[in-house]
Parts: sequence; structure tokens; C-alpha cells
Amino acid sequence: MNVTLRQLHVFQAVATHRHFSRSGDAVGLTQPAVSRSITELEAQLGVKLVHRTTREVELTEAGASLAARLPRLLDELEGLLLDVRGIGTARRGRVRVASSPTLSAHLLPDCIARCREALPGVELLLLDRIQNDVLASVLSGEVDFGVVIDPSERDALHCETILTDPFCLACPPGHRLASRRRVRWADLAGEPLVLLDHASGSRRLIDRALAAHAVPHTVAQEVGHPTTIFRMLDAGLGISVIPTLAVPPEGLQRLVVRPLAPRIDRAIMLVHRKGRALSPLAQAAWELVRDVARSRTATSRSSPPAPVPPRA
Repeated sequence: MNVTLRQLHVFQAVATHRHFSRSGDAVGLTQPAVSRSITELEAQLGVKLVHRTTREVELTEAGASLAARLPRLLDELEGLLLDVRGIGTARRGRVRVASSPTLSAHLLPDCIARCREALPGVELLLLDRIQNDVLASVLSGEVDFGVVIDPSERDALHCETILTDPFCLACPPGHRLASRRRVRWADLAGEPLVLLDHASGSRRLIDRALAAHAVPHTVAQEVGHPTTIFRMLDAGLGISVIPTLAVPPEGLQRLVVRPLAPRIDRAIMLVHRKGRALSPLAQAAWELVRDVARSRTATSRSSPPAPVPPRA
């Protein structure tokens, strides 16, 4: 049955006033529109609800039965809809966001701090996970949305790019490439590389860039976090390609960071499950994270911090 809420309200008015014109005045419709609505409702239910006379409307047995129970049902439905609307327009609550480790460390803290200022009634709860787990939590509905590196599979996701982040070289200060202002991808040929592992959203992009520039190399170590890479480089185990965002704002104490040419960026994206609309609270948090990311100017992030000279 395709019974509408409007048809039920019109019938309730007819049952109360027993007159099409007066019922129309009560619900803001013309007399023909009221008559048409009742006819459509009867057609959907397959029973006659009213007897029409020249002076008034009489309810049939089926109409009287419906009229007796309809007011309570409409009141309950209206209360339910008001409750749902209250949830949708609430300005207080929790928004769950999943993010991969580098982004959790270097982007999300600013977002959480900004949320406390701009959305004081919203608690932004961060789940720090590897990218595959972030995507799984988004698709399962465990979190409202995720912050990820350009995912390879997007069919089930709504994606919005909020930041582009170039890859750069990190190496010990005594390395042959450390004295150059800019390093080409081809210059990495033959070098032992310490790289993020394949659980990282960046590794696929790094491998693609090395292949595109036909760079022969050896992967000396694969690790899960940039901080571990820095310690291994400091120990002389190789050099690395890392996202610029992974470099702390104060720079690296014992390493040199150089831009790679040609510039290759990774796209940082907000993602949520396609076909599932964000709640107003989650939408507000989404926009806040996007604004914080975009406030990081291209100049401040495209040039890696100047290296700090190694300690004597």
C-alpha cells in the first residue's frame, strides 16, 4: 500500500468535521482536493471509508474503525519524527574518526584542538589505525568517516581530497645526496631504501613512483611508522622516501630532508561510505577537518624544513 501521511491527516479531519469543505479549511485544502485524497486512500486500502451525502459525510464501519485508532497513531508518529529531527539537529555528541598513523600524528591533533574551540559540544574521537583498517571501519559503519591516503578502491566510498603532500628524500648528512638542494628520483638508483610497509597508504604510491622512473633499488627495511625510519637512517641503514607531512615542524635533528623531482604528491582524503549521509554533527566535523587541512598553505608544506646540523 502506498498510503501517505497527508491522506491520513485529511481523513482524520473528515472524521472530525464530517464535511469536506470544513475539513479542507482545517487542513488547508480545497473541497475537491479533500474528496480526491479520500478517494485515493480508499483505493489504497481497498475499502470504502465514508458515505457522501448532500449535507454531511458519514463513516462506514471500516472508516469508524480507522478513525478510532488513527489519532493516537498519528500522535506517536509525530513524536517519533520530532525525536529523530532532534537527533539530526543536535549540536552535542560524539563523532568517531579513523585515521592512519602519520595523519593521526601530524594533522588530527590540530583538528581535535580546533574542534574544541569551534564545536564545543562535539567530541571528536580518533581511532589511530593502519589504512586498511581505517577503510574497513568506514565501510562497516564503526566510524563516521576516515582520513586516508588516496585509496586504490573507491567504488564504495565518497572521497574528498583535502590536501596534497609531496614525497621527499631523507638521508644522513654525510650521504652523497645530502649536499644537493634538489634530488631527482633517478638519483636513488642502487641505494638501499628504508620504506614504509605495505600497510601504509603511501607505500603503493612510492613503489609506483620508483617504477615510473625506472629506479633500481634494494628495500633494506620495511617499517610501520616514519619515526622508526628516522632511527634506522640515523644508524646508517640506508636512505628513505617519505611524505613531507611526516617530517616534524621543527625538522629532524640528525638527518637531511630534500625535495624530490619531479614532484609527486599523495592525496589526503576524507572518506565515508557511499550512500550513507553524514549526520549534521559528523558533517560539521568533516568540514572542520577539511578546513584545517586546507589552512596548511602549499608553501609551508611543499618545502621540507631546513635540516638541523648533526651534533658534534
